[in-house]
Amino acid sequence: MGSSSKEETATDGDTSSGDNPPSNSNLFSEGERVLAYHGPRIYEAKVQKAELRKKEWKYFVHYLGWNKNWDEWVGADRLMKLTEENVMKQQALDKKQGVDKSSKSGRSSQSKPKSSADAKADKEDLKNTAPKGRKRKSDSGVEKDNSSMEKLVKIQIPSTLKKQLVDDWDFVTQQDKLVKLPRSPNVDDILTKYLEYRSKKDGIMTDSVGEILKGIRCYFDKALPVMLLYKKERQQYNEVVHDDVSPSTIYGAEHLLRLFVKFPELLAYVNIEEETLIRLQQKLMDFLKFLQKNQSTFFLSAYDGPKGVSEGKGKGKDD
Repeated sequence: MGSSSKEETATDGDTSSGDNPPSNSNLFSEGERVLAYHGPRIYEAKVQKAELRKKEWKYFVHYLGWNKNWDEWVGADRLMKLTEENVMKQQALDKKQGVDKSSKSGRSSQSKPKSSADAKADKEDLKNTAPKGRKRKSDSGVEKDNSSMEKLVKIQIPSTLKKQLVDDWDFVTQQDKLVKLPRSPNVDDILTKYLEYRSKKDGIMTDSVGEILKGIRCYFDKALPVMLLYKKERQQYNEVVHDDVSPSTIYGAEHLLRLFVKFPELLAYVNIEEETLIRLQQKLMDFLKFLQKNQSTFFLSAYDGPKGVSEGKGKGKDD
């Protein structure tokens, strides 16, 4: 959506183009503060650019108080003038969706448009609460300046799988036991079984499901050594995973489930539309239900002590 496709650019509220119909006249100016629909909510934004494309005005907007990764091109149907009447409409919508001033459940906690100073203060808060560079837990080098976006991604883990996570934590960190590797079924096997399950249920193998499963596998392989292992599991990882081996062929449901705990954090850095994000969450939830349904066969009921994995190495160290 670069400038190469633009037909005409306007820098103010008027357009000299004589061939576009009045309904497509430029309603918003560059630099103008507006209210913008994004998903089910309305947020305050600023028009950065206005371009006439195929006889229709498009606006590049920045959501005030949010990372520039959320900047996007929108049509006039997504924007409203910043008037008292529209502000009341925004507040009514927030109230209807149960978003109060202290809530962070939406893209923003604002219930009324912010001044430029407020927006600047928001950015400072983000910087203060989540410094750039290394994250608080030093899990990776990903910048954390848009950590509030995690609030957008909600993945409700079923209660029986939550218990599984607690038991998993207890086995590894408290009882010095490790998951028996290699696992069967491994992560690849589980993803294949899910694809078969969805294909039978839907009567067709959809590309979207396949793409999401590829994404899960990719995230798993990259995230496992960085953020999915407990310290006592690192020695085991170094022994079983080599350069030409994908963790998804070695590890199973226990570690795959841990990925879903981290997904809100990981997806916070992906620049995708909120509507797409909601659909993705629904698909991830469906996958979790599949894990829950097959919990007795996918998960181990007991783990090995370190000796069962690494003979003569003794108990796993803390680092």
